[in-house]
Amino acid sequence: MEQRRTRRFKLQLPLSITRQGADRVALAGYTENISSSGVLFTAEREPDLGGPIEYVITLNHEGAQSVNLRCMGKVLRTDRVLSGVEHQRLAFQIAATLERYEFVRERAPAGTSAAR
Repeated sequence: MEQRRTRRFKLQLPLSITRQGADRVALAGYTENISSSGVLFTAEREPDLGGPIEYVITLNHEGAQSVNLRCMGKVLRTDRVLSGVEHQRLAFQIAATLERYEFVRERAPAGTSAAR
């Protein structure tokens, strides 16, 4: 029986990888599940195992103002999977730690007022 330290929540949210190791990148993906100590997500490129990773999870992607969670951690595991509508596209399922995070709100476009 698998025992985890923290509870995982099955959430499919947009995610973007912004840094892998020392390299700035722009890779899109989706979360599979999230806990207070890590996240499992799918992306189209495999990061370096054990390396640092920075990723942004969009929590409120359908609202008037996006709320993003900027996360820093390290890559624990990667697995090749087939994804897409007909499961014909190669992707990677990535498990990463959630060591530090901060909430980031996108600024409202110039000339508009943002509700607080």
